[in-house]
Amino acid sequence: MTDWILFIPELYTLAAVGVFFFLCLCRARPGRDYAAAMVLSAGGLVLTVCTAGFEGLVFEGVYQVDLYSQVFKALIYSGFFLTVCLCADLSGVDKARHSEFYLLLCLSTLAMMLLASSVHLLTIYISLEISSYSLYVLVYFRRGYPKGAEPAFQYFVFGAASSAVMLFGFALVYGAFGTAHMAELMGQVPARINEPLVFTGFVLSLSGFFFKLAVFPFHFWAPEAYEAAPHQVSAYIATASKVAAIAILVRMIAMTGGQGDRMAWVLIFLSVASMTAGNLAAMAQKDIKRLLAFSSVAHAGYVMIGILCANAMGYAGAVFYGLSLMVMKFTCFMVVVKAADGGRNIKTDALAGLHQRAPVLALALLLALFGLAGLPPTIGFTAKLLVFKAAMDQGLLWLVIIAMFNVVISLYYYLGVLKAAYFIAPAAQPRAIAVSLPFRLLALAMIVFMVAGGLYPRYMMALAGAMTAGLFP
Repeated sequence: MTDWILFIPELYTLAAVGVFFFLCLCRARPGRDYAAAMVLSAGGLVLTVCTAGFEGLVFEGVYQVDLYSQVFKALIYSGFFLTVCLCADLSGVDKARHSEFYLLLCLSTLAMMLLASSVHLLTIYISLEISSYSLYVLVYFRRGYPKGAEPAFQYFVFGAASSAVMLFGFALVYGAFGTAHMAELMGQVPARINEPLVFTGFVLSLSGFFFKLAVFPFHFWAPEAYEAAPHQVSAYIATASKVAAIAILVRMIAMTGGQGDRMAWVLIFLSVASMTAGNLAAMAQKDIKRLLAFSSVAHAGYVMIGILCANAMGYAGAVFYGLSLMVMKFTCFMVVVKAADGGRNIKTDALAGLHQRAPVLALALLLALFGLAGLPPTIGFTAKLLVFKAAMDQGLLWLVIIAMFNVVISLYYYLGVLKAAYFIAPAAQPRAIAVSLPFRLLALAMIVFMVAGGLYPRYMMALAGAMTAGLFP
């Protein structure tokens, strides 16, 4: 199979970026831009799914196309498409900038797709940077936000610092092995992972991915960026961006072959700290977007449990967790977009009486929050079960107990949101939320997926297992 055929989804997305660039040069027409974004994102998703079976190496072996990368590309494209579905009312962004908004969203998606297939340290770094810089600008797109550009600048500074540390780590790894190809590193790293130079280089190298996943202590940008960004951008960061981070983090940790006690303890510390810090901070939040940001920090800790196990079930569990997280977080932001007037931020009490104002949204929110809390019969329950089972197989029962304590803590703030939606009457006459038929169908699709993923996870688990089977040395 020729190189260009393997690269078709990326070429299509690059062409889509070109279309949005052309639209930026034309007169602003939000309706036209939204229609173009819907068509291009849907076409890209179909094309990416159709090429999921492609395999091969591209560009002198620095770009690997396999089941693992292709499925992750489909998930990233799903995040892009779902985010565009929320943009019918893009009231949080100036109308003159809608085409630029879609351009940056599409460019970030392309960079994340490149990240999923990158198997060379240089291409990983460049892909991560392109993706991150697009998001820095998108956070700044919020119209009339009181704090202005401060959160976007803070996001940029934290991102630039973590990138510098990551690049230094890459340099140490390259100095130790004399190669930046992951295929060659995979054969040498397991035997030398405990050497100070290799261990330090690896830990520093992972900082950029920890930043993207919002793992403690790389998470300080998250609540500010989530709060300041347009709702659609926050949804994109919480879904597609997290999936891309999990893709590259699993691939990097797999290079160690499960060797290295020091590395395992570093990952365990980050996991426990993320779960605990994220959940405790979320308890104090009233703004729903800040609550979801700290919730993402906590879930980064749960994902890390699967990754640090460094075995087949752990990697498959982390991949499954990424999929479930994307669906549940998107559903929460879908409700935020519809419940907030004019793109403003809302607090928990703004959801009062939601079950009367929009029953389908209230049901979707209930299942999404049940899933995030790890309650059956949702996909979130199955995801937690998989990573906890992987940890117990590795003899990490105490880590699972800590995680379970954190699950109990998280129930406090998840149930607090549901209490407002179902059991608190609004202060004034409740205003019905207009939910269009396409939006209602989208909500129903999320409901079905969350329940089906919890009750019948077999096929998704089998796919996650097949994806990660090729990661072992």
